Amino acid sequence: MRAVFTLAHLVIIEMVRRKDIYVLFVLTALLTLIAAAANIFDDTRVVRYLKEISLTLIWVSGFVLAVTSAARQIPAEREARTLFTMLAKPVSRWQFIAGKFLGCWLACGLALLVFYAFFGAVALSRERSLDLAGWAQAISMHWFMLAVPVALALAGSLLWAAPSSNSTLTLVACFGIWLLGRHLHKVALGLPEPGATLLTLVYFTIPHLELFDIRDLIIHRWPPVPWVFWLGALLYAAAYAGMILTGAWLMFRRRPLN
Repeated sequence: MRAVFTLAHLVIIEMVRRKDIYVLFVLTALLTLIAAAANIFDDTRVVRYLKEISLTLIWVSGFVLAVTSAARQIPAEREARTLFTMLAKPVSRWQFIAGKFLGCWLACGLALLVFYAFFGAVALSRERSLDLAGWAQAISMHWFMLAVPVALALAGSLLWAAPSSNSTLTLVACFGIWLLGRHLHKVALGLPEPGATLLTLVYFTIPHLELFDIRDLIIHRWPPVPWVFWLGALLYAAAYAGMILTGAWLMFRRRPLN
């Protein structure tokens, strides 16, 4: 496990040095400040609307950061010829995959903490109180959800050589599932066979990322979801990410390094 944590540490350092996180944070911060300014007029509907925009931007930033960072890990190591050096040392291929995944996922978690901390500070200055349980659930479920896009992008980097192609396809898939995944079963009911069966299989096969979207708890100050549901969602994300990483390891194990 020491090799896994060492690789994860290197990934985090590399992501901190890049400008991706800072650009996304600046965009999120600007929109959050606009939401705070709207509260001057005491229009709660406008404030809630702008809070929703700010949280949506945090979600979009999370997807972009998770996918783009994971998609470039293996191609960058291959181009720099460091992949051969790493695997020549006592680092197995599953340790390499696990280390890259852990580093990207932890870096995304740190970025989310910065985003939500800034948004929470601004919200606290206007609303005077926060539902800490609801915020904790929303942040943790968001973070665990990002394990799935990170795993998908890592697996995709073994299928598509160009990080840009991998990032584009993975982002389209993630955004499609997040926005439309919940409606696939309803659409399948109105289709003739075999389209209905195929779409139903897709519905029950894809990871339902929309289940982790509980932004309404923060926007409308609703009470937290049942903790059993929260724990089940975390295990659901861990199981899906584990299955995808297992598939990535099987592909990586049988693929020549060159």
